[in-house]
Amino acid sequence: MSKCLPLALLGDKNSLSDQARAEIQNLSGAQPIAFLFQILSAWGIILAAITLAVYLDNIWMNLLVMVIVATRFSILALLVHEQVHFLGFRGRYGDLIVNLFAAYPLGITVEGYARVHLSHHKYYFTENDPDFLRKSGIDWAFPMSAGRLIKLLASDLFSLSFIKLLKGKRLDNAHIFKRLYSLPKWVRPTFYIGAVAVLTYTEMWQVFLIYWLLPLLTIFPIFVRLWAISEHIYNLSEASVIESSPLIILSWWEKLLLPNLNFTLHPYHHFYPGIAYCNLPKVHAIFQREKLVNEKNVFYGIWKYLKYLQRSEARSESRNE
Repeated sequence: MSKCLPLALLGDKNSLSDQARAEIQNLSGAQPIAFLFQILSAWGIILAAITLAVYLDNIWMNLLVMVIVATRFSILALLVHEQVHFLGFRGRYGDLIVNLFAAYPLGITVEGYARVHLSHHKYYFTENDPDFLRKSGIDWAFPMSAGRLIKLLASDLFSLSFIKLLKGKRLDNAHIFKRLYSLPKWVRPTFYIGAVAVLTYTEMWQVFLIYWLLPLLTIFPIFVRLWAISEHIYNLSEASVIESSPLIILSWWEKLLLPNLNFTLHPYHHFYPGIAYCNLPKVHAIFQREKLVNEKNVFYGIWKYLKYLQRSEARSESRNE
Protein backbone atom coordinates (compact mmCIF):
# COMPACT_ATOMS: atom_id res chain seq x y z
CA MET A 1 0.00 0.00 0.00
CA SER A 2 1.42 3.35 -1.03
CA LYS A 3 1.33 6.43 1.17
CA CYS A 4 -0.46 9.60 0.16
CA LEU A 5 1.58 12.42 -1.29
CA PRO A 6 2.69 15.40 0.78
CA LEU A 7 -0.18 17.75 0.08
CA ALA A 8 0.56 20.45 -2.50
CA LEU A 9 -3.01 21.75 -2.40
CA LEU A 10 -4.61 22.90 0.85
CA GLY A 11 -8.14 22.74 -0.53
CA ASP A 12 -10.23 21.91 -3.56
CA LYS A 13 -12.67 23.99 -5.57
CA ASN A 14 -15.00 24.23 -2.58
CA SER A 15 -12.33 26.22 -0.73
CA LEU A 16 -12.29 29.06 -3.25
CA SER A 17 -13.84 32.47 -2.84
CA ASP A 18 -16.88 33.40 -4.90
CA GLN A 19 -14.74 35.69 -7.07
CA ALA A 20 -12.25 32.91 -7.78
CA ARG A 21 -15.04 30.49 -8.69
CA ALA A 22 -16.45 33.02 -11.13
CA GLU A 23 -13.04 33.56 -12.74
CA ILE A 24 -12.51 29.84 -13.16
CA GLN A 25 -16.00 29.38 -14.56
CA ASN A 26 -15.10 31.88 -17.28
CA LEU A 27 -12.15 29.67 -18.26
CA SER A 28 -14.37 26.70 -19.06
CA GLY A 29 -15.19 25.50 -22.54
CA ALA A 30 -13.58 24.26 -25.73
CA GLN A 31 -10.52 25.98 -27.15
CA PRO A 32 -10.58 24.98 -30.84
CA ILE A 33 -7.87 27.41 -32.01
CA ALA A 34 -5.31 26.27 -29.42
CA PHE A 35 -6.34 22.67 -30.07
CA LEU A 36 -5.92 23.01 -33.85
CA PHE A 37 -2.53 24.67 -33.34
CA GLN A 38 -1.32 21.66 -31.35
CA ILE A 39 -2.53 19.18 -33.99
CA LEU A 40 -0.89 21.09 -36.84
CA SER A 41 2.33 21.60 -34.86
CA ALA A 42 2.55 17.92 -33.96
CA TRP A 43 2.04 16.80 -37.54
CA GLY A 44 4.39 19.47 -38.87
CA ILE A 45 7.20 18.36 -36.56
CA ILE A 46 6.57 14.68 -37.33
CA LEU A 47 6.69 15.19 -41.10
CA ALA A 48 9.68 17.54 -40.96
CA ALA A 49 11.65 15.17 -38.72
CA ILE A 50 10.92 12.13 -40.88
CA THR A 51 11.83 14.04 -44.05
CA LEU A 52 15.15 15.09 -42.52
CA ALA A 53 15.91 11.54 -41.37
CA VAL A 54 15.18 10.07 -44.79
CA TYR A 55 17.35 12.73 -46.44
CA LEU A 56 20.35 12.27 -44.11
CA ASP A 57 19.98 8.47 -43.83
CA ASN A 58 22.07 8.31 -40.66
CA ILE A 59 21.49 5.79 -37.88
CA TRP A 60 21.93 8.36 -35.10
CA MET A 61 19.56 10.78 -36.78
CA ASN A 62 17.10 7.93 -37.25
CA LEU A 63 17.15 7.20 -33.52
CA LEU A 64 16.75 10.88 -32.64
CA VAL A 65 13.83 11.25 -35.03
CA MET A 66 12.13 8.19 -33.57
CA VAL A 67 12.27 9.83 -30.13
CA ILE A 68 10.99 13.15 -31.51
CA VAL A 69 8.13 11.40 -33.28
CA ALA A 70 7.22 9.56 -30.07
CA THR A 71 7.00 12.86 -28.19
CA ARG A 72 4.53 14.12 -30.81
CA PHE A 73 2.55 10.90 -30.39
CA SER A 74 2.23 11.94 -26.75
CA ILE A 75 0.76 15.25 -27.89
CA LEU A 76 -1.72 13.51 -30.19
CA ALA A 77 -2.76 11.15 -27.38
CA LEU A 78 -3.27 14.07 -25.01
CA LEU A 79 -5.37 15.83 -27.64
CA VAL A 80 -7.57 12.73 -27.75
CA HIS A 81 -7.87 13.11 -23.98
CA GLU A 82 -8.92 16.75 -24.46
CA GLN A 83 -11.54 15.80 -27.02
CA VAL A 84 -12.98 13.19 -24.67
CA HIS A 85 -14.02 16.17 -22.53
CA PHE A 86 -15.20 18.10 -25.64
CA LEU A 87 -12.39 20.64 -25.14
CA GLY A 88 -11.18 20.55 -28.74
CA PHE A 89 -13.95 20.64 -31.30
CA ARG A 90 -17.62 20.64 -30.47
CA GLY A 91 -20.39 19.80 -32.88
CA ARG A 92 -21.23 16.86 -35.09
CA TYR A 93 -17.77 16.51 -36.67
CA GLY A 94 -15.57 17.14 -33.62
CA ASP A 95 -14.91 13.50 -32.73
CA LEU A 96 -14.48 12.62 -36.42
CA ILE A 97 -11.74 15.22 -36.92
CA VAL A 98 -9.85 14.14 -33.82
CA ASN A 99 -10.20 10.47 -34.69
CA LEU A 100 -8.79 11.04 -38.18
CA PHE A 101 -5.86 13.24 -37.18
CA ALA A 102 -4.97 12.04 -33.67
CA ALA A 103 -6.66 8.85 -32.49
CA TYR A 104 -6.75 6.49 -35.50
CA PRO A 105 -3.06 7.08 -36.33
CA LEU A 106 -2.25 5.82 -32.80
CA GLY A 107 -4.56 2.81 -33.04
CA ILE A 108 -7.16 4.16 -30.61
CA THR A 109 -10.50 5.98 -30.82
CA VAL A 110 -12.02 8.95 -29.02
CA GLU A 111 -15.08 6.85 -28.19
CA GLY A 112 -13.08 3.97 -26.72
CA TYR A 113 -10.85 6.18 -24.65
CA ALA A 114 -13.87 8.15 -23.40
CA ARG A 115 -15.44 5.03 -21.91
CA VAL A 116 -12.34 4.32 -19.82
CA HIS A 117 -11.33 7.84 -18.95
CA LEU A 118 -14.76 9.16 -18.02
CA SER A 119 -15.22 6.12 -15.78
CA HIS A 120 -11.96 7.10 -14.11
CA HIS A 121 -13.37 10.55 -13.41
CA LYS A 122 -16.76 9.32 -12.23
CA TYR A 123 -15.51 6.48 -10.01
CA TYR A 124 -12.16 7.96 -8.98
CA PHE A 125 -9.94 5.46 -7.13
CA THR A 126 -12.74 3.01 -6.37
CA GLU A 127 -13.36 -0.56 -7.51
CA ASN A 128 -15.26 0.83 -10.51
CA ASP A 129 -12.34 2.97 -11.71
CA PRO A 130 -10.70 1.02 -14.58
CA ASP A 131 -7.52 3.12 -14.45
CA PHE A 132 -7.14 2.50 -10.73
CA LEU A 133 -7.68 -1.25 -11.14
CA ARG A 134 -5.31 -1.51 -14.10
CA LYS A 135 -2.53 0.47 -12.42
CA SER A 136 -2.65 -1.05 -8.96
CA GLY A 137 -0.09 -3.62 -7.89
CA ILE A 138 3.67 -3.94 -7.69
CA ASP A 139 4.27 -2.54 -11.18
CA TRP A 140 2.95 0.82 -9.95
CA ALA A 141 4.35 0.80 -6.42
CA PHE A 142 7.24 3.06 -5.44
CA PRO A 143 10.05 3.04 -4.56
CA MET A 144 10.76 0.39 -7.19
CA SER A 145 13.74 -1.91 -7.45
CA ALA A 146 16.13 -1.41 -10.35
CA GLY A 147 15.38 -4.91 -11.58
CA ARG A 148 11.64 -4.33 -11.80
CA LEU A 149 12.12 -0.94 -13.44
CA ILE A 150 14.38 -2.49 -16.09
CA LYS A 151 11.81 -5.24 -16.65
CA LEU A 152 9.02 -2.71 -17.17
CA LEU A 153 11.09 -0.59 -19.55
CA ALA A 154 11.98 -3.74 -21.48
CA SER A 155 8.28 -4.58 -21.78
CA ASP A 156 7.77 -1.08 -23.19
CA LEU A 157 10.57 -1.43 -25.72
CA PHE A 158 9.38 -4.85 -26.86
CA SER A 159 5.81 -3.63 -27.46
CA LEU A 160 4.23 -5.68 -24.66
CA SER A 161 3.07 -2.50 -22.93
CA PHE A 162 1.42 -1.22 -26.10
CA ILE A 163 -0.67 -4.37 -26.35
CA LYS A 164 -1.70 -4.01 -22.69
CA LEU A 165 -2.48 -0.34 -23.30
CA LEU A 166 -4.90 -1.14 -26.12
CA LYS A 167 -6.58 -3.90 -24.11
CA GLY A 168 -6.87 -1.63 -21.07
CA LYS A 169 -8.73 1.00 -23.06
CA ARG A 170 -11.59 -1.38 -23.80
CA LEU A 171 -14.54 -1.12 -21.47
CA ASP A 172 -18.09 -2.22 -22.05
CA ASN A 173 -19.99 0.75 -20.69
CA ALA A 174 -20.87 2.60 -23.86
CA HIS A 175 -24.41 3.02 -22.54
CA ILE A 176 -23.07 5.15 -19.67
CA PHE A 177 -20.78 7.46 -21.61
CA LYS A 178 -22.31 7.63 -25.06
CA ARG A 179 -20.93 10.34 -27.33
CA LEU A 180 -23.28 13.05 -28.51
CA TYR A 181 -22.68 12.17 -32.15
CA SER A 182 -21.94 8.55 -33.01
CA LEU A 183 -19.69 7.82 -35.97
CA PRO A 184 -20.67 5.18 -38.55
CA LYS A 185 -18.82 1.90 -38.04
CA TRP A 186 -17.35 2.08 -41.55
CA VAL A 187 -15.28 5.22 -40.83
CA ARG A 188 -12.41 3.57 -38.96
CA PRO A 189 -11.80 0.61 -41.34
CA THR A 190 -12.07 3.00 -44.29
CA PHE A 191 -9.35 5.15 -42.73
CA TYR A 192 -6.97 2.20 -42.39
CA ILE A 193 -7.76 0.85 -45.86
CA GLY A 194 -7.05 4.30 -47.26
CA ALA A 195 -3.76 4.51 -45.33
CA VAL A 196 -2.67 1.13 -46.68
CA ALA A 197 -3.56 2.21 -50.22
CA VAL A 198 -1.59 5.46 -49.93
CA LEU A 199 1.48 3.73 -48.46
CA THR A 200 1.38 1.08 -51.20
CA TYR A 201 0.91 3.58 -54.02
CA THR A 202 3.71 5.86 -52.78
CA GLU A 203 5.99 2.93 -51.86
CA MET A 204 6.45 4.40 -48.38
CA TRP A 205 6.04 1.22 -46.35
CA GLN A 206 9.66 1.21 -45.19
CA VAL A 207 9.44 4.81 -44.03
CA PHE A 208 6.18 4.04 -42.22
CA LEU A 209 7.56 0.97 -40.46
CA ILE A 210 10.77 2.68 -39.30
CA TYR A 211 9.57 6.15 -38.42
CA TRP A 212 5.97 5.55 -37.40
CA LEU A 213 5.24 2.00 -36.34
CA LEU A 214 8.55 1.37 -34.57
CA PRO A 215 8.43 4.46 -32.29
CA LEU A 216 4.71 3.86 -31.73
CA LEU A 217 5.36 0.33 -30.42
CA THR A 218 8.61 0.92 -28.54
CA ILE A 219 9.33 4.50 -27.44
CA PHE A 220 5.82 5.90 -27.15
CA PRO A 221 4.84 3.40 -24.38
CA ILE A 222 7.69 4.75 -22.26
CA PHE A 223 6.18 8.23 -22.47
CA VAL A 224 2.75 6.79 -21.67
CA ARG A 225 4.22 5.22 -18.54
CA LEU A 226 6.00 8.45 -17.59
CA TRP A 227 2.81 10.52 -17.78
CA ALA A 228 0.80 7.84 -15.98
CA ILE A 229 3.31 7.86 -13.11
CA SER A 230 3.16 11.66 -12.95
CA GLU A 231 -0.65 11.58 -13.08
CA HIS A 232 -1.39 9.76 -9.81
CA ILE A 233 0.07 7.71 -6.97
CA TYR A 234 -1.75 4.39 -7.29
CA ASN A 235 -2.48 1.62 -4.76
CA LEU A 236 -4.45 4.15 -2.66
CA SER A 237 -8.02 2.90 -2.41
CA GLU A 238 -10.63 5.62 -1.89
CA ALA A 239 -7.96 8.36 -1.88
CA SER A 240 -8.99 11.88 -2.80
CA VAL A 241 -7.59 13.75 -5.80
CA ILE A 242 -5.46 15.94 -3.52
CA GLU A 243 -4.01 12.92 -1.70
CA SER A 244 -3.13 10.96 -4.82
CA SER A 245 -2.31 13.53 -7.53
CA PRO A 246 1.03 15.37 -7.53
CA LEU A 247 1.33 18.96 -8.66
CA ILE A 248 4.31 19.15 -10.99
CA ILE A 249 5.59 22.32 -12.67
CA LEU A 250 7.86 21.45 -15.57
CA SER A 251 11.06 23.42 -16.14
CA TRP A 252 11.51 25.21 -19.47
CA TRP A 253 13.75 22.49 -20.87
CA GLU A 254 11.34 19.75 -19.80
CA LYS A 255 8.53 21.58 -21.59
CA LEU A 256 10.76 21.69 -24.66
CA LEU A 257 11.85 18.05 -24.58
CA LEU A 258 8.80 16.49 -22.95
CA PRO A 259 5.77 18.56 -23.98
CA ASN A 260 2.64 17.34 -22.20
CA LEU A 261 -0.05 20.04 -22.55
CA ASN A 262 0.07 20.92 -18.82
CA PHE A 263 -0.86 17.34 -17.94
CA THR A 264 1.22 17.53 -14.77
CA LEU A 265 -1.19 20.15 -13.40
CA HIS A 266 -3.43 17.13 -13.07
CA PRO A 267 -5.34 17.88 -9.84
CA TYR A 268 -6.92 20.90 -11.54
CA HIS A 269 -8.05 18.73 -14.44
CA HIS A 270 -9.99 16.54 -12.02
CA PHE A 271 -11.46 19.56 -10.26
CA TYR A 272 -12.43 21.15 -13.58
CA PRO A 273 -12.60 18.59 -16.44
CA GLY A 274 -14.37 21.24 -18.53
CA ILE A 275 -11.29 23.47 -18.67
CA ALA A 276 -8.87 23.04 -21.58
CA TYR A 277 -5.17 22.35 -21.12
CA CYS A 278 -4.15 25.90 -22.09
CA ASN A 279 -6.14 27.41 -19.21
CA LEU A 280 -4.88 25.11 -16.44
CA PRO A 281 -1.92 27.42 -15.58
CA LYS A 282 -4.46 30.20 -15.02
CA VAL A 283 -6.34 27.96 -12.60
CA HIS A 284 -3.09 27.27 -10.78
CA ALA A 285 -2.43 31.00 -10.50
CA ILE A 286 -5.88 31.51 -8.97
CA PHE A 287 -5.27 28.76 -6.41
CA GLN A 288 -1.94 30.39 -5.56
CA ARG A 289 -3.64 33.75 -5.11
CA GLU A 290 -6.20 32.12 -2.84
CA LYS A 291 -3.31 30.71 -0.75
CA LEU A 292 -4.37 27.14 -1.41
CA VAL A 293 -0.98 26.00 -2.75
CA ASN A 294 1.68 24.66 -0.40
CA GLU A 295 4.72 25.58 -2.47
CA LYS A 296 7.13 23.35 -0.55
CA ASN A 297 5.16 20.30 -1.67
CA VAL A 298 4.99 21.31 -5.34
CA PHE A 299 7.44 19.37 -7.52
CA TYR A 300 9.36 21.77 -9.75
CA GLY A 301 10.45 19.35 -12.45
CA ILE A 302 9.39 15.84 -13.45
CA TRP A 303 12.78 14.49 -12.47
CA LYS A 304 12.43 15.84 -8.94
CA TYR A 305 9.14 14.00 -8.67
CA LEU A 306 10.66 10.76 -9.95
CA LYS A 307 13.51 11.09 -7.45
CA TYR A 308 10.95 11.58 -4.68
CA LEU A 309 9.16 8.38 -5.69
CA GLN A 310 12.38 6.41 -5.51
CA ARG A 311 13.30 7.69 -2.05
CA SER A 312 12.93 4.89 0.48
CA GLU A 313 11.49 7.33 3.02
CA ALA A 314 8.80 8.53 0.58
CA ARG A 315 6.42 5.87 1.82
CA SER A 316 6.70 6.95 5.41
CA GLU A 317 5.98 10.64 4.90
CA SER A 318 2.83 11.88 6.54
CA ARG A 319 -0.16 12.75 4.39
CA ASN A 320 -0.41 15.99 6.32
CA GLU A 321 3.14 17.16 5.66
